[in-house]
Amino acid sequence: MERLKQSKLMFWSVWALVIATFIFMCSKISFLFSPLGTFFSTLFAPVLIAGFLYYVLNPLVKLLEKFKVKRIIAIILVLLLLVGLLAVAVMAIFPNLFQQLSSLASNVPTIYEDLEKWLRSLANEPFFKKINLTSYLNSINIDYGGLVQKFFNQLSTSMGSLITVIGKVGMVLITVPFMLFYMLKDGDKFLPAIRKMMPKSLQDEAVELLKKMNETISTYISGQAIECLFVGTFTFIGYLLVGVDYAFLFGITAGLTNLIPYLGPYLGLLPAVIVTLFTDPIKAIWCCVVVLIVQQLDGNIIYPNVIGKTLEIHPLTIIVILLVAGNLSGLLGVFLGVPVYAILRTVVRYVYNIFQLSKHNKEAALAGPADPAEAGSETAEPKE
Repeated sequence: MERLKQSKLMFWSVWALVIATFIFMCSKISFLFSPLGTFFSTLFAPVLIAGFLYYVLNPLVKLLEKFKVKRIIAIILVLLLLVGLLAVAVMAIFPNLFQQLSSLASNVPTIYEDLEKWLRSLANEPFFKKINLTSYLNSINIDYGGLVQKFFNQLSTSMGSLITVIGKVGMVLITVPFMLFYMLKDGDKFLPAIRKMMPKSLQDEAVELLKKMNETISTYISGQAIECLFVGTFTFIGYLLVGVDYAFLFGITAGLTNLIPYLGPYLGLLPAVIVTLFTDPIKAIWCCVVVLIVQQLDGNIIYPNVIGKTLEIHPLTIIVILLVAGNLSGLLGVFLGVPVYAILRTVVRYVYNIFQLSKHNKEAALAGPADPAEAGSETAEPKE
């Protein structure tokens, strides 16, 4: 019986049973947590956006402080720079982006016709005649007028939800600047405040843990921002040089999808290949060459210097995270899954190290004094 109590299988089985019971009880009283869920869902978007901007802009504030600029002045200058960049984006980037989006949308029927012609020419090949590909193509009938009418019908019936979304976006635009300002202003006071709140025996460990978490988040976010800017800009330039239509749109797509580890470059390349493959296959090959060159530059120069081995996550682990996070939270889960996992892993590792150190200290205390002189004095015979 004593051996069973000390077995690891018994220990983990009991813990698994306790956790399962706790989850079951929480599921039965979920209505108690709905106000808490509403509170966090309301703050999630503003805090996420303000936190992202904080980690991107805080290095600029610290850089200005090195030139003897007061922090409050540095914050104001950086925020003015951010407002200026947003104004340039609204006046120059967004109109061009929307124009290319509308042009691509109007050309979708042409792209589909080119795809259908290519498939019909492929259906005349001996192999595809056996599987009767032509009959499958004839059975596909896309009514573009019906699709447009259905879209506008759904849009008119969902005006209430659209107004709600506009209201939420307005609240985010109002609250994010205030959150960002105070994050930049009082961010350095966070660690001393946490230190005072913790027990003295855990103060150093808690501060060290928060520093490591902050370092992981800061390196990842600022590094990803630089990476996305580099990939998006140079992919756009490359597409422009080889004469790809909608180069600006596809460059922005490549920059955003680069946030997704491993799969991102292929997802960013896919739209450009689909648009060019059936009209100019050579241009589609040049698109692949452009992305290959940009990814080689990113992987060998940009990524090692701005992110390095901060995450140190196995590729198979990243794929599993992307699948699970995407299934749980959709596109947002795909973007946030890897950094959230890296932060949680940092926390677990550090807590485990603290536990091991505490256990070692207890064992050393129980073992008695380790000083040979002290131990020898206890066993020495009294002098005559």
